[in-house]
Amino acid sequence: MVLVLVDHDHGQLDELSLQAVTYGRELAASTGEPLDALVVGADGRSVAGALGEHGVTTVHVAVHEGLTDYAPLAWARAASEVATRTGASVVLATGSPRGNEVLAHLGALTDLPVAADCVEVTPGSPTKVVRARWGGSLMEEANLHGSPALVSLVPHTIVADPGGSASGDVAEFTPTFSDADLLVIAKPAAAAEESSGVSLADAKVIISGGRGVGSAEGFAPLEELAELLGGTIGCSRVVTGNGWRPHTEQVGQTGTKVAPDLYIACGISGATQHIAGCRNAKTMIVINTDPEAAIMGYADYAIIGDIGKVLPAIIEETRKAKAG
Repeated sequence: MVLVLVDHDHGQLDELSLQAVTYGRELAASTGEPLDALVVGADGRSVAGALGEHGVTTVHVAVHEGLTDYAPLAWARAASEVATRTGASVVLATGSPRGNEVLAHLGALTDLPVAADCVEVTPGSPTKVVRARWGGSLMEEANLHGSPALVSLVPHTIVADPGGSASGDVAEFTPTFSDADLLVIAKPAAAAEESSGVSLADAKVIISGGRGVGSAEGFAPLEELAELLGGTIGCSRVVTGNGWRPHTEQVGQTGTKVAPDLYIACGISGATQHIAGCRNAKTMIVINTDPEAAIMGYADYAIIGDIGKVLPAIIEETRKAKAG
């Protein structure tokens, strides 16, 4: 059986987890095994129907009073119980911070190796994987020994597709925890800012700024353009390092990996770390004064010029187009 760890926010499915489910369905079909999913928290009951549409036969819902928020070790303990009880051959998660963290704990609990950030998995003995290394600039072929194989999938390796049709039966259980398993719980910030809308990971349009923006105030035209296009703001690591924007907006290997329809990179040089986060954009427009900047090699369209002059012109034309 192939088991996929599914993340959700109080019943709202994570798109990256659905990508992992879609890939898990392909793995299960290749071996003739069923596809199961683990959802942690009572709110997970509500996602069973959607997971069934993606090919999940049984949705294992871990219900416990301590599982109202994200608790990485407790989630791993629940995953260990399900994998052992069902005899899973592969445990798959998305390569998000949560997915990799839970798999790391699961590996420690089961004394099994973890193959993180994979783009290809071939079940067997051993399981063969292809891993993205160095921000995707190197692909590593490796053998993964042990059962079950613990694997995380690089985000946006595959498009989530509800092409399966299964029962999505719910099997609730109460995991056995110790107090130590619930020592680390990620709770929502009490004074969290109101979200302006779409999250960075789900955005179809991202206006992203780098060192070339110049300052925190320099992001004002990027915000204006993002609002006009129904998008959101992204940034490079140097921007968050300078304190101009929050880390939640960072695109890159240590930030968020994105795959928008449109990515406009403003004043970003194109360090490998940043490219690893945005290379899956369907269309990339680069605005930079340096025609030799590394990011130019990934651009579908490039504008060589000062963003202080280019962006106002784009904003003006966008307003005209929307008005006409």
